[in-house]
Amino acid sequence: MRRTAVLYGAVPLALLLAGCGGGDDGAKPSGAPPAASATSAPARSAADPDAAEKAAVLAAYSSMSAEQAKAYGKADAKGTQLEKYATLDALGQIRNDLARMKAAGTVVRGGIGHDPKVTALDTAAKTPKATLTDCVDLSSYETYDTKAKKVIPLPTEQPLRYVMTVSAEKWPGGWMVTAINPQGGPTC
Repeated sequence: MRRTAVLYGAVPLALLLAGCGGGDDGAKPSGAPPAASATSAPARSAADPDAAEKAAVLAAYSSMSAEQAKAYGKADAKGTQLEKYATLDALGQIRNDLARMKAAGTVVRGGIGHDPKVTALDTAAKTPKATLTDCVDLSSYETYDTKAKKVIPLPTEQPLRYVMTVSAEKWPGGWMVTAINPQGGPTC
């Protein structure tokens, strides 16, 4: 159980620190035409006809992860927009982690690296689906005990770099993260 909370808590900071944003909700309108959104028809390129859809999936994942990082940094989802990027199943995973963190008196601190890639994309399905793999780097990650005012070390069996998988679906409002496998896979 501790490994799950530690690993899952690592995910959002990795994405936040990478600087991959999913848009700027505070941007001021300009006279220029609006940029294409994740819900508009994807642009097709000769090199990769799905490049725009893959970018939209990665942007949704990054945005969800940035909101998740805010929540894990204080062990509370208040003030976040997680519902905008994650389905009820994914939100359930996050809320369970937050409840465990709150009960334990822990928060997530430190920097985490990552390298997400869309590894499967089915845009022809009735509900388009995508799978991402993310190489998570925990070398600067910390679980901090707010009561004892100390860092809780990672379990000795915890690899500092591992592959994590994420599932997403394209809903009417854009791509949504549907599941995150916090257990991690092989090292990367």
